[in-house]
Amino acid sequence: MAVTSEATTLWFGDLFNGSGTTSLDSSDAAEFPVSWQARAVGETGKTNPEELLGAAHSACYSMAFANALAENGTPPESLQVTAAVTFVPGEGIKGSHLLVSAKVAGISEEDFARIADDAKANCPVSQALAGIPITLEASLA
Repeated sequence: MAVTSEATTLWFGDLFNGSGTTSLDSSDAAEFPVSWQARAVGETGKTNPEELLGAAHSACYSMAFANALAENGTPPESLQVTAAVTFVPGEGIKGSHLLVSAKVAGISEEDFARIADDAKANCPVSQALAGIPITLEASLA
């Protein structure tokens, strides 16, 4: 069964002076203030498309990696995944870096690295981001 998720942004003003809010409509979980300033140079208390993309990428990768580890017979005790998405004004999104710390009992370093890399390649958000470099730094805690 397909699931379609929705988010809506309401924007006021021009790009450089305007601002808006992005709401997670399907879940009704949150509404976030957004602005160009937050995107171009960082602004406390406001988010940007790259941070939201990072949230999607880290969540998707966590699910894919947890599933692959379980299929290997070594389900994770915990995973901490950070996705750092880089944006350069005037150039666009330049990449996503996944930083993973995992507690997984009974797995070799080699199997861990292989499964981590496979999850990076096969996570649906990674596949959607195929137009940018995706790097991975994964370690056992």
